[in-house]
Amino acid sequence: MQFAHLADTHMGYRQYGLVERENDFFEVFEQAIDEIISEKPDFVVHSGDLFEYSRPPTKALLTAQKGILKLKEENIPIYAIAGNHDVVMRKNALPPQILYKDFGLKLISPNNPFYIEKDVFIGGAPYASKYHSKQLIERLRNIEESSIDYKKRILVLHQGIDRYIPYEYEIKIGDVPQSFNYCAFGHIHERVIDDFGEGKLAYPGSTEIWRSNELEGYKKNGKGFYLVDISGDMPEIENINLELPREFIKENIAYIKLQEELSRIREYIHTMNRKPILMVTVEGGNFSRSEVYETLNGSLSDSCLALRSNYKPTTVNGEDHLFEKSNEVLDITRVIEHSLKDFNNEKVNELATSLLKELSDGDYKTAENRVQDFYEDLYDH
Repeated sequence: MQFAHLADTHMGYRQYGLVERENDFFEVFEQAIDEIISEKPDFVVHSGDLFEYSRPPTKALLTAQKGILKLKEENIPIYAIAGNHDVVMRKNALPPQILYKDFGLKLISPNNPFYIEKDVFIGGAPYASKYHSKQLIERLRNIEESSIDYKKRILVLHQGIDRYIPYEYEIKIGDVPQSFNYCAFGHIHERVIDDFGEGKLAYPGSTEIWRSNELEGYKKNGKGFYLVDISGDMPEIENINLELPREFIKENIAYIKLQEELSRIREYIHTMNRKPILMVTVEGGNFSRSEVYETLNGSLSDSCLALRSNYKPTTVNGEDHLFEKSNEVLDITRVIEHSLKDFNNEKVNELATSLLKELSDGDYKTAENRVQDFYEDLYDH
């Protein structure tokens, strides 16, 4: 008995405001479906964040529909839960996965907390915030009680656990029932496989690089899904790696070797079929950020899909010593504008100062909408 376990496909995510990156996420999802079909598992489990937004764009909905129909044609059932990105934070709201009920997707929800697939118990719950952890823990107890009579039991959740993300978790490891053969988690974008209770606890990670801090994990463990065999006493888990559409390059360059390193990077990029995402940090030495920014863009912007730059000079020429006058009251707005002066963009300054106020007031929804409006205006979507 085998099943495929994937999560965090985040379809509809237009990373850096680029339609090409949105298409990369679609391409990887389609590749995952084809790989699953080639492996011929008995069923599929998707542990949340099928989409980036609770109201996905049309192409994301159609791409999901196409993939789910392909699984149905191969008689491969798919079981899914809603992740935090799929959930509309409103009482009784339905996640977009419900649209695929007639296409073969079985949604695990409070109304349908478990299913039975060939004598395998598959139960779980949608994402719950830390403020609703007590209700989630109660649901988990009920699910565990319902699973007692089954030899093979799978728990499906989309939650952060304190063992893996100590500062951003929703539940503690001790809250997770230990009687399941396999705990199929989503939410953490790095791959995790742990011995847990009577079986394994696993995160397959995201299928694409959703944030640049996932790059090191990707280089070490790849991106993709798990093929899980639960025939024996202990689940056997195989990594199935996907080929990402384009490369992420992360470089630290010493300022003294700037031109030499830029030539090397250009030569490397010319060997690629698709423009990469390039993240460059220039460090050491006495230089002007704005001048280095112009040099980087002039040299590399045409050959990259996106160029993200960062600067760590030893000293900086011509900088005002903003914090030296101890008798002045610190003006946080002035500090932010000073820090962003290299952008020479009033809209960036306005965004930063507005976000400071809204986030300080705890007005996260307004902050999220402001950022979305900023990027839509910037990239003319």
